[in-house]
Amino acid sequence: MFLAVAALGALGVAFGNSIQNILGNAFGSGLGGLLPGGDRFRIYSITGSYPEISADKFRLNVSGLVDRPATLTMADLQAMPKTSFTKAFQCVTGWRVPDVHWEGVKLSDILDSVGVQPGAVAVGFDSYDHADSESLTIDQAHLPDVIVAYSMLGAPVTTAHGGPVRLYVAPMFGYKSLKWLSGIRVIDKVEPGYWEQNGYPVNGWLDGTTGPSNPNPELT
Repeated sequence: MFLAVAALGALGVAFGNSIQNILGNAFGSGLGGLLPGGDRFRIYSITGSYPEISADKFRLNVSGLVDRPATLTMADLQAMPKTSFTKAFQCVTGWRVPDVHWEGVKLSDILDSVGVQPGAVAVGFDSYDHADSESLTIDQAHLPDVIVAYSMLGAPVTTAHGGPVRLYVAPMFGYKSLKWLSGIRVIDKVEPGYWEQNGYPVNGWLDGTTGPSNPNPELT
């Protein structure tokens, strides 16, 4: 299963949206389960299972090159300024869900609240599944449509969708939007995540560009 998903993803990155759509239509439904309700998400899990974290037990550790390391609860996140918008979710294997309503906290607001130190270059992300990981440059992390999401599709983020809290990186392919978010680490270099270590681009821009302030354009 993993090799099939990775291979389709690599083709999608290499040949663009038209090939992605063909791949998604031909193979997408066979590569992941469809959730009830018709929202057309395909659900992938690296480990073959979903970590079950209740909202009251959820903790988000913010650490690394910050002035004030923090452990945030769901209540802490919901007390921060809320941002919401409607944007699509685009998987690198081809399938796409349009008009998804997202709600949460801008990643930049969380970073501002803990104070990013000089020398910070990137932000790493850890998952409650203890398998997936991701990273963004500091500039990418401050984009206004990069959020720590606790609601999507008009309801709390479900376990299957990566809840109770997940990352959503609107201008990049879905593998950058880490599910079951457990940790945010401010670090001094970009760390390729799980999917990048298995052949996906470090910078998964939907439009195929290198994006803002990319220190490693050769990795896109």
